[in-house]
Amino acid sequence: LYFRFIKNTMEERKIKEIKYYNKRADDLGEFNSKELSSYRFLYDLLKEISRDKIVLDYGCGRGNHTIEIPKMEATEVVGIDLSENSLAIAREKARKEGVGNKVKFLKMDCEGMDFSDNSFDIVFDGGTFSSLDIKKALPEIARVLKSGGYLIGIETLGHNPITNLKRKLNKLTGKRTEWATEHILRIEDLEEFKKYFNKVNVYYFHLISWLAFPFLNLPGGKFLLKILEVIEKPFLKSTFFKKYAFKVV
Repeated sequence: LYFRFIKNTMEERKIKEIKYYNKRADDLGEFNSKELSSYRFLYDLLKEISRDKIVLDYGCGRGNHTIEIPKMEATEVVGIDLSENSLAIAREKARKEGVGNKVKFLKMDCEGMDFSDNSFDIVFDGGTFSSLDIKKALPEIARVLKSGGYLIGIETLGHNPITNLKRKLNKLTGKRTEWATEHILRIEDLEEFKKYFNKVNVYYFHLISWLAFPFLNLPGGKFLLKILEVIEKPFLKSTFFKKYAFKVV
């Protein structure tokens, strides 16, 4: 009975996540992530190693990142997600970008993938872990990665009290699920990665520059972002301030 209760709880959590992303797939809008230093850094890392590689976009959502990976000369790109509505948008987006024949999108559970062991050279994570149980996700990622493979990703970090307050407000207004609000990646979670990967490099971004995000489409918004990114750069070298970064690669 105890085991059955736990299983049902986990299934209910996944159902809520799927329902949320199916409902919001059409109104999440587009965001030019390349405006941010964190995503430019992420893409540069990915581009360095993607050529002639088989890449999995882990929790691909609407395919915003998936469609960029074939342009980095990857041999094969697969995107997985449980939101059928998001996958439909991703397929259409890939078609419009002219990479529809180079990307495959599959409905699949990230915590229990159908792929064989050692299937991928790279697993890419575009911010999926907050929707998952990381202790279930990481062993699955390690299983499908080839020896010498890479997990490369970007996540929101959960220590800044101001951005945490915003997340709680988003939960109250239905813009974020309860699970995702409570499972933003934290510093202590990075220790879990070390159980499965023999080398873990972490880079921190947006200590204060996240304040410019709402203004990026307004006159001067991009300039404000660049100024704040320059100001915060020396602070992000400090162990104390790293913890309060908004994004981690």
